[in-house]
Amino acid sequence: MSRTYLGVDIGGTAVKLGLVDDSGAVLRRAERSVSFDGYKTPILDTVQAAIRDFLAQDPPALAGIGVSATGQIDSRRGVVAGTCGNFPGWIGVEIKDTLEREFNLPVTVANDANCMLLGEVWAGAAKGYTDVIGVTLGTGVGGGILTGGHLLEGARGLGGELGHFRLHALDGVTCTCGAIGCYERYAATTALVRGAKSAGLELPDGRAIFEAVAAGNARAAAVLDRWIDEIAQGLAGLVHIFNPQLILVGGGVSAQQTLLIDPLAEKVRNSVMPAFAQGLEIQAAALQNDAGLVGAVYYFLQNAPQ
Repeated sequence: MSRTYLGVDIGGTAVKLGLVDDSGAVLRRAERSVSFDGYKTPILDTVQAAIRDFLAQDPPALAGIGVSATGQIDSRRGVVAGTCGNFPGWIGVEIKDTLEREFNLPVTVANDANCMLLGEVWAGAAKGYTDVIGVTLGTGVGGGILTGGHLLEGARGLGGELGHFRLHALDGVTCTCGAIGCYERYAATTALVRGAKSAGLELPDGRAIFEAVAAGNARAAAVLDRWIDEIAQGLAGLVHIFNPQLILVGGGVSAQQTLLIDPLAEKVRNSVMPAFAQGLEIQAAALQNDAGLVGAVYYFLQNAPQ
């Protein structure tokens, strides 16, 4: 008999909710802003209100709640252990205990980028793979690592934080985390926009830059090429550590197959030792906005007490 779960994906600006069945299909979904009043209302209060409203519409019989959350998530305790940058009042929030008390259901909590990867493994582009690096390119860089069929979480569930290994540690750009030269300062879409500005281009976002490249703008093409080089070098280092079958690229820019995914795949393969390049696939993620909440439910299925 099929069971139904609630997937909750808490991001920096919105929370996404979905009823997910035990095959990974999303049956119903909703979304609500968590930043509507500049975070004056605590994020978890907004999340609880959104869940109550969502479940009241057509009350389902739920078997549990899987939460995907932004930040460094101590998944053993279901608590926010840290953040990068300006996300007020989030560190120390006890997501698991609060939601279990409120809804009287078992709850698991994991990092959003880890959940994105798990969603793709369960029901998306990484289905059937055992060794995968997932990287999401957006305002920052998120990531998740599947090795031997298991999510790499480390001692507290904080593992797989791909945005903050140091690619330019001696001469790099200062990061929101306080360090210098972090991968995310070079591989995020914000770095692409920064590169365009440095080149004297009036292109305000990633979409405008890709459109300029597609229209034949040579300066924009050079900026894009340098950005893809930075992404590729970071991924090449990770390939040598984890020897994946597949690198999965998520985030809005991953829709750019010809201008991003194809050249990135070529650069990564050319930047690793030949044996590591054999059979290595680089693809765009498939589930888009559903990946986090689907992956949160998959994490629940693997980790909740049965």
